[in-house]
Amino acid sequence: MKTDKTREKLFSRRAAILLGGQLTLFAGLGARMYYLQVLQADHYRTLAEDNRINLRLLAPPRGYILDRFGEPIAINVQNYRVVVIREQAKELSVTLARLEELLESGSVDALRVLRDAERRRAFVPITVAENLSWGEVSRLEVNAPNLPGVQIEVGLSRYYPLGPAVSHVIGYVAAVSEKDLTGKDPLLELPGFRIGKSGVEKRYDTALRGKAGNSQVEVNAVGRVIRELRREEGEPGREISLTLDIGLQIKAAELLAKERSAAAVVMDPHRGDVLAMVSSPGYNPNAFNEGLSGNEWRELVRDPHAPLINKAIAGHYAPGSTFKLAVALAALEAGIPVDHSTYCRGHMTLGDRRFHCWKKHGHGRVALVDALRESCDIWFYDVALKIGIDKIAAMARRLGLGTTYDIDIAGEKAGLIPTRGWKRAAIGSSWQKGETVIAAIGQGYVLSTPMQLAVMTSRLVNGGFAVTPRLTRDRIEADFIAPKPEPEFPSIGIPEESRRIVMQAMDEVVNHVRGTARRSRLKDPAMAMGGKTGTSQVRRISVSEREGGVRKTEEKPWRERDHALFVGYAPVQAPQYVVSVVVEHGGGGSKVAAPIARDLMEHAQRHNSARDKDAQEVAAAPATKGQQP
Repeated sequence: MKTDKTREKLFSRRAAILLGGQLTLFAGLGARMYYLQVLQADHYRTLAEDNRINLRLLAPPRGYILDRFGEPIAINVQNYRVVVIREQAKELSVTLARLEELLESGSVDALRVLRDAERRRAFVPITVAENLSWGEVSRLEVNAPNLPGVQIEVGLSRYYPLGPAVSHVIGYVAAVSEKDLTGKDPLLELPGFRIGKSGVEKRYDTALRGKAGNSQVEVNAVGRVIRELRREEGEPGREISLTLDIGLQIKAAELLAKERSAAAVVMDPHRGDVLAMVSSPGYNPNAFNEGLSGNEWRELVRDPHAPLINKAIAGHYAPGSTFKLAVALAALEAGIPVDHSTYCRGHMTLGDRRFHCWKKHGHGRVALVDALRESCDIWFYDVALKIGIDKIAAMARRLGLGTTYDIDIAGEKAGLIPTRGWKRAAIGSSWQKGETVIAAIGQGYVLSTPMQLAVMTSRLVNGGFAVTPRLTRDRIEADFIAPKPEPEFPSIGIPEESRRIVMQAMDEVVNHVRGTARRSRLKDPAMAMGGKTGTSQVRRISVSEREGGVRKTEEKPWRERDHALFVGYAPVQAPQYVVSVVVEHGGGGSKVAAPIARDLMEHAQRHNSARDKDAQEVAAAPATKGQQP
C-alpha cells in the first residue's frame, strides 16, 4: 500500500514537471509569436512585400539625331525578337533546331542559347535572335503550335536610314562590354542594352541614352512573374541636331564611292558648321547594332582601304600644292613683293641636288599669282629658301594646320607642321635647306588632314578669322540641351591685300584659261568656284624614270599612285562654302579631286537656293485656319 502511494506521488511530481515545462515552452512560443507578429509586424510585412514585388528597369527610347534641317539621321524602329523559356520547351535543342529552319541561316546561335540556359533559371526568357523580318515573324506565328516555349517580343532598335553615308560621323551603338560597366548607370546592366561606341553616338551617349523607367511586378516564391502592378515609363533620350546638310552629305558619299579610298569636307567658312564630312569607303553602322560575326569583323579590319578609319579627321596626307597657299601668304608677310618673279626652266639646283617642277620643260618667268594659278614649283622653292621654314610653319599654324579642333567625335589627328626646333627635338639632327624646298610644295615632313585643309581655306576666304569646325548646333549635356551662342572668332592677322592677292590666284586656278583646274570650272558666274589643286607623291621618282619617262598613273600599281587633292570655295564673289577633297592614290588633283569638289560646290549652292526659296514661299503664304500668321 505504501509502495503504491509512493509511486503515485512520483508520477504526480513528474507530471507536474512535464506540465510546467510544456507551459514554459508554450509561453516562450507565444512570446516569440507576439514579438514576430505584433512587435515586428511592420518589418516582416516589408520583407514579404519585397519578396512578392520586384522592381524592374525599363530601357527608355534613345534620342534621335537630326541634320540641320530636321531630317533624321539616327532613329529607332520596332525590333522583333524571338525568346525561348526553357521550362516550357519540351526539348530545348529540338526547339532551337526548328527555329534555325524557320529563321535565316546563321541567325540562331544554338551553342550560345544552350550555354545561357544552363546559367539561368528555367522560367527566365533567353533571347534567341533579334531584328527579325516580318516574313520571319509570320513563319514563327504560323508554326507556333510546334514551338513550345517560344515567344515573340517587340522592342526598339537603333536604325541608321543612310547607312554608310554617315557612318564615320554618327558612329554606331553596340552591346555593353565588361569595361563599360562602371556601376554608375543601372541601364548598362539590362540584357541587350546598347550604348554609343563611336562618333556622335559615343560623344553624346549619356544625353542620347535617357533615363530608365520601372515596372513593379508580382512574383511567386521562386521569382516567376504573376502580373504587373504598376509601370512608369522612362524619360526618352535627348534629340540632337547636327550641322550636317544631309542632302550634301549623301551627294558627297555618292561621289567618293566611285573611288577606292577618299575623303571630303564641306564647311561654312564663317560659322564653322561642317555641312558634309565623308570618308570612303564607309561601313554599315546597322550591322554593329545587329551584331557582327567574327568573319565580318575580320573583313572590316583587314580591308586595305581602311573603312573603319575616318580619313576626314584621321587621314594623314602630304598636302601637296594646296600647301602653297600658306607659303604664298608667308612670303607676302615676310616682305616678298607680289611681283617677285622667278624663271622656271623645269628644275633648280641646290648644292649637288636637282629639284624638279611638275612641268618638265618649265613655266618660264612667273610671279606669285602665275605660280599659284599654274602651280609652279620653282617659284615656291625660291621664296621658301628666302624666308625659311619657321616663317612658313608659323603661317601654316595660323591657318589651322598642325592642330586638332575637338569637333565632337574621337580619333582626330593633328598632322605635322615641321620646324627647325621640331626636327632637332624629334630626330636629333639639324634642318637642311633641301627640306625647306620639299616642304614648300607640301611634301617631306608636312602632313595634314582633309578637315585641316578645309579650315585653312575657310580662314583664308572668310576675312582672316580663326574659324573652328563644329558638328553640333547646340550645347549638349546629360541633363539639358541649349542653343550655342553665335560663334565669334579672333583675327589671325593676315593683311586684307595679301588675302585679296591669294584669292585672286585661286579664282584663276579654276577660271583662267591657264589655270590647273580650268576643266572643273562652274560656268554659271553666280556660282563660280575658286581653289587650288594638289598632287602629293607617295614615292620618289628616280633619275632613270625621269630620263626614260614617268609612267602614267593608270600604269602604276594603285599603292604607287600619287594622292589627288583640291581645296576650294564658292561663290568667288562672296564665299559661302569651302571644300577639301583627298583621293588616295587617285593621281592628279586637277583630274580627279577638282571635279568632285566642283560637283559638291554646285550641289551646295543649288540645294541651298532651293531651300531658301521654299522657306520664302512658306513665309509668304497666307496662314491657314488654326495657324498663327
